[in-house]
Amino acid sequence: MKIKNIHTQPLKAPLKNPFITSLRRVDALEDLIVIIECDDGTVGYGEGAPTPQITGETMGSMVACIEFIKPHIIGREIEEFKLILKNIHSLILKNNTAKSALEIALYDLKAKSQKLPLYRMLGGTQTKFSTDITISMGEIDKMIADCHNAVVLGYDTLKIKIGDNPQKDVERVCAIHDALDTNIKLRLDANQGWTAKESVELLHALEKQDIIAEFIEQPVAADDIEGLKYIKERVQTPLLADESIFSVKDARKLLEMQAIDYVNIKLAKTAGITQALELADLSKSFGVKCMIGCMLEGPISVVAGVHVASAKADIITMLDLDAVSLLASHPVTTNIQFDESTITLSDDIGLGVSY
Repeated sequence: MKIKNIHTQPLKAPLKNPFITSLRRVDALEDLIVIIECDDGTVGYGEGAPTPQITGETMGSMVACIEFIKPHIIGREIEEFKLILKNIHSLILKNNTAKSALEIALYDLKAKSQKLPLYRMLGGTQTKFSTDITISMGEIDKMIADCHNAVVLGYDTLKIKIGDNPQKDVERVCAIHDALDTNIKLRLDANQGWTAKESVELLHALEKQDIIAEFIEQPVAADDIEGLKYIKERVQTPLLADESIFSVKDARKLLEMQAIDYVNIKLAKTAGITQALELADLSKSFGVKCMIGCMLEGPISVVAGVHVASAKADIITMLDLDAVSLLASHPVTTNIQFDESTITLSDDIGLGVSY
């Protein structure tokens, strides 16, 4: 299987509702699909979501990165898999989401060459998973209504977006907590919206009311490593790092400092599947569990995340792979079942998707 061509296409899809966090508002999905064609007709699919507020990448920069790498990959046999991956990551710095899209397509091809579903090629066996769903930031009544709608659809874990107004954030979480049954788990995501001191004060305010979320995700700026440690040492609520971790090196520093309780793995941050697997292994060596999350992405990226979750099911114990459920429609063909909170992998070889 020799790589014959690589091209990209934008994926546009409507959202059911606007996606609102402390960092951004998105009204429609616009991702980049990477398609790698081989001389025997086999095709591999990858995808990445340009998220300039987090990864620094735009649609234009992703296309440019892939075009820059492309000549160094075309003509290679898929059996040169490790060399191809090395080229992707050594030819240009950063550009993690663009690299991730290329990696996903290459892993799709590699699994197809072995006639295996990707999760099985990676050593996984689990095929059924449960994900949370994101509740966008907004007025309290709207957020409560969105929570109730999610519960009706079968979700028992809700990720609440907060971070634009510390006092209002406490009011939001208290109101949502009081409006839901006690069996509904809350995850809080401030998207870097608080300072370390604010984080401790706000979490203490919630804890005094017996509201201890499953975790608080990235309350402080990505580079505020000491702030994360300051928070962890002073609150009961577990602390999950997201934007602070793009690499194994980032995670190792935080884990050695004992600054976090959980690691959030996202393929768009780790530059693909290879380092995502390494990050899970590193976390396991420290006895720290992981969540696998996503940007606002389409089915190809999300499915890749599910395959990784299967490969490392002993350490990736939480999923935040709700992006497909947030879409009103999409053009990707897949036999993977997205039934709201339940995602089930198929036995199709590779990723199990086409576009």
